[in-house]
This record gives sequence, C-alpha cells and structure tokens, in this order.
Amino acid sequence: QVALVESGGGLVQAGESLRLSCVASASVSSINTMAWYRQAPGKQRELVADINILGRTNYTASVKGRFTISRDNAKNTVYLQMNSLKPEDTAVYYCYSDRVYSDKGTVSFAVWGQGTQVTVSS
Repeated sequence: QVALVESGGGLVQAGESLRLSCVASASVSSINTMAWYRQAPGKQRELVADINILGRTNYTASVKGRFTISRDNAKNTVYLQMNSLKPEDTAVYYCYSDRVYSDKGTVSFAVWGQGTQVTVSS
C-alpha cells in the first residue's frame, strides 16, 4: 500500500514562512507528477502548485512569487516553501500524485495525503 504523508503545517502570523513536506511510503519506487492542493473552509479544493518528474513547475496565480515547490526524487519527497503568508492562505494542504509506482511493480493512481493544517493569523 502506497501512501503520502504531509508534515510542516502550523499556526503563523501574516508575513511569516512555513515549509511543508510530503514523503512517500517506503514501498514507493518512483512518483510521476507531485502537487500541493489546499482547501479552505466552505471552499472547493484548489491546486496550489505542481511539479513533474523533470522538475517543471506550475503555480496558481495567487501564490506566484511567494511559494516554491520542489522535489527530491531520490527521497520521493515534495516540498512547498511558503513565504509572505497571508490570512487567505489558511487551509488544509494536501499532497497529491497522479501516479505512484511501488517497488513491486504496481501503480497507484490519484494518491492523496491526509492533509496538514496551515493557519495564518492577521
């Protein structure tokens, strides 16, 4: 069973920074595109940023210039560096991958982490 586990969320003040991490379980051999989504109370889940296996990145407009997504393929880990946080960034942040390959040769599609809460106070 493959899994993605997020960490790094917390409560910060506006203008501060946080770094989220998402690591795949030990049974994972490789991961295709990795992404961060977020969902604020009463709102739909939205894509924050994604990065493909070659390192090409994509950001939603509201975080461009403030957030940076990166990955370490050797560690099957994706990061989200969040700077200049705003109260409107408050949400549960989820790690996601469209394809996760296990060391047994199987592939899992649309794999989600359990989420980590980010709260930004004004």
